[in-house]
Amino acid sequence: METVLASPLFLGFAGSLAAGLMTAVGALPVLAGRVPGRAFREMSLGFAAGVMLAASFFSLIIPSLDAAAETYGEGAIPAAIACVSIVVGMAAVHLMNEALPHEHFKTGREGPDAAALRRVWLFIIAITIHNFPEGLAVGVGFGAHGLQGGLPLAVGIGLQNAPEGLAVAVALLGEGYEQRKAWAIAALTGMVEPVGGLIGAGVISVSEPILPWGLAFAAGAMLYVISHEIIPETHRSGHQNKATLGLAVGLVVMLFLDVWLA
Repeated sequence: METVLASPLFLGFAGSLAAGLMTAVGALPVLAGRVPGRAFREMSLGFAAGVMLAASFFSLIIPSLDAAAETYGEGAIPAAIACVSIVVGMAAVHLMNEALPHEHFKTGREGPDAAALRRVWLFIIAITIHNFPEGLAVGVGFGAHGLQGGLPLAVGIGLQNAPEGLAVAVALLGEGYEQRKAWAIAALTGMVEPVGGLIGAGVISVSEPILPWGLAFAAGAMLYVISHEIIPETHRSGHQNKATLGLAVGLVVMLFLDVWLA
């Protein structure tokens, strides 16, 4: 039993599940009818971007370079592996954006025409695209280095999921959904993360040579989400200074967690 609980596969699933559940925790204020103002929400999303940015570099890209150097030695090869994997990770999320019909709260519908889909499902698809790379990153962290490698990522992603859950629930309230339904949908969007976590931990656990590629791939996927989704969302309503402050705080908090917990 202890072996199962300590396996990277179980840790990757459990860690990403815990991080995904923070989406539901973050959305709880809508059930009480207490919705923070837009400035606070965008600062919180900036915090989420800062956490993901720090996690991408300190928890994924640097370990990817270290893992590649152990196999290929110092030089151009580890750097090339990281660069290619980052670009492929970003391209993968971009292709998901192009292939799946979805809708953003501000910019409207993207992807293939999906007039037959109810709007709520377009929102869910958009957040699924957003959250899957986060679960993947947590799973890769546990698959690569067990509890020591995955715990900082799970804690950091969990922290940044809370403001994301609140943002989703508030946006759904604005679309006319009742409080319980808005909370339930926001909570549901976090449940894709354990799927990503299971896949990430499983792939890395099965094949050691994939490790540097998988770490940097997960980083690239998260970097795409930061640039394409989160930062533009926080700069549309005139609160970019607060959003930048949130990003700075999120970055240093994640850096501290990575050094402390690892």
